[in-house]
Amino acid sequence: MKIQNIQIRAYRESDLEAMNQIWNEVVEDGIAFPQTELLDSRTGAAFFAEQTYCAVAEDTETGRVLGLYILHPNNLGRCGHICNASYAVSKASRGLHIGEKLVLDCLAQGKAHGFRILQFNAVVRSNTHARHLYERLGFVQLGVIPGGFLMKDGHYEDICPYYRNL
Repeated sequence: MKIQNIQIRAYRESDLEAMNQIWNEVVEDGIAFPQTELLDSRTGAAFFAEQTYCAVAEDTETGRVLGLYILHPNNLGRCGHICNASYAVSKASRGLHIGEKLVLDCLAQGKAHGFRILQFNAVVRSNTHARHLYERLGFVQLGVIPGGFLMKDGHYEDICPYYRNL
């Protein structure tokens, strides 16, 4: 499948059903997000509304939502200038470089929202596609936290924090 016209834009209420579905796919996979609870129409609407910014990747020919990201502070007060983000691409749309488009938009939105640094706290070591993308886009790995992520199958995987100046 090749999609020519992918637009990254702010999410709308009409996107919530697709956003919940895509988010829940990643949660159910149990290999990337720390969350274990699935979103429903009520919890998903509240979750996405509480973020600093959320965007979707839309196929402009079909109107279908293919992926999304959330952007929010990583901390508060004296560390409130550091943001954090999570990205999700539907299983059917993986391999189309949608993740790269989401990350690039997120970098711009992070800066536009007054953040100075984008930090990822828990990139699972075995998530090689994400790690290669982040490194290609100039993120710096801060080290390794041994056994920092509980995988769905019950074993612990190392996590690799990353950051990039905005």
